[in-house]
Order: sequence, then structure tokens, then C-alpha cells
Amino acid sequence: MIRIAIANQKGGVGKTTTAINLATALAAIGWKVLLIDLDPQGNASTGLGVGPKDRGASSYDVLLGEKSVADAVVASKVPRLDLLSSTVDLSGAEVELVDVERRTHRLADALDTAPSGRWDICLIDCPPSLGLLTVNALVGARQLIVPLQCEFFALEGLSQLLQTVERVRVGFNPDLSILGIALTMYDRRNNLSGQVADDVRACLGATVFDTVVPRNVRLSEAPSHGLPALIYDLKCPGSTAYVQLARELLERLPARAEAA
Repeated sequence: MIRIAIANQKGGVGKTTTAINLATALAAIGWKVLLIDLDPQGNASTGLGVGPKDRGASSYDVLLGEKSVADAVVASKVPRLDLLSSTVDLSGAEVELVDVERRTHRLADALDTAPSGRWDICLIDCPPSLGLLTVNALVGARQLIVPLQCEFFALEGLSQLLQTVERVRVGFNPDLSILGIALTMYDRRNNLSGQVADDVRACLGATVFDTVVPRNVRLSEAPSHGLPALIYDLKCPGSTAYVQLARELLERLPARAEAA
């Protein structure tokens, strides 16, 4: 199973929107997808129409070893897309895991024991922090996508994230690599977005995906309806961008058969 974390310690950069819509795009072409919500806010869960009363077991239970991944997932409204939801209990998990054995590997261990062949790919929506929850995601993943907002200070904090990635690679997960930087919230009406995109590409080169996700009201509206934007309005500019981003992601991945 391919495992990709979607992380940036800055909030409001489009992590959850990216996770939900990439997962939906992959499911739409026949991939069996697992989306893990590791953010205590639970926005990925809500954005897929799974409200707090519908969640039952969650990523919190998996991290604490009380449930297996297979027993905790729920089916989303999207065919072939399963969700390991979040609950508010997750906000206390970092404290509860302090004295737990292999505290940085709780998610990795759970994914290692997941049923072989049930999912082709796992996307992990991380919280906006570099705490133990995000570290668990980075240890459990093989690749990382970093959404980066096309606004002033976009690169602020990125170096800290990259340092954390390197520490995880050296200390826990040598297989971790950066799959790509995804530019989000691009506003063609102002020059700043273009300047930021150019600066990011100058700094990070080919690591940056060609696709740029625009600032789009339909992307913002979709979660309130419990739907991915690709289902809420497939033809809107935001959905079109995420379909293209999914194509780029596939080009950078090993063949599904090799990665399963």
C-alpha cells in the first residue's frame, strides 16, 4: 500500500482540501483509497460527510492500540474511499502517548498490520503542527506532499518542516521522501501569488508540482455540504486543478502493483 502524508505545520494552507480531493480523484479512477484524519479538528471527516455522531472508532483508538485500522474505518459517500476518522479525543493523544512504547511508530505499526490488498493507497491528513501526531504520520508514510499557500510568508516555516522530515528520515524512517510541493490558493488577480509561485519554484525546483490550485469559492463551500469539491462541482476551477494534480501524483508514484 502506498502511504502519503499531507503535512505543513501552518494552518489554512489547504491540507485537508488537498487530502479529500486527491483521495476522491484516485477513488474515481478505481483505486481503493484509505484517508486517515489525524487532525483533532476532524475537518477531513466532516468534509466527507462523516459527522461526529457517525464516527464511532477513530484514529485516536488506533494510535492507542484499542482498535485495528480495519475495524475502525467507515465507508465514505465516495465509492472505494474509506475513512479513518478523527475525534476530539485525538487532541489529548500526544500526552497519552508520551510513555507508550514505540510512540512514534503507532500509526506505522497499525498500517503494517492492515489487511493486504484492501487498499491501494493511504493518504494521511496531518494537524497543523510538528508534534507527535505529525511525526507518527511521517514515520508511517513513504512519501510526503506539502501544500503551500501562494501568499506572503509562504516559505516561512517550511525549513522547519524539512528539518523535521530529515530527522524522521535519519532516526525512524529512511524510506521517507518528498513527493512534491503543491501550490494552493493561487489568486490570478494579484501579482503576489505569481511572485510567490516563482520564488517557490526558484527555491525548490522540480519538487514543486506544475499544477497550481486556485483560490476558488466552490472549494470553500464543498465541506459545508459534506462533499469533496470533485463531487460538489466537478467543473469548477478548483476541482479541475485537483484532477490535474492527481494526474501528476500518479506520474511520480511507482506502479500500483509494485507498491502494493
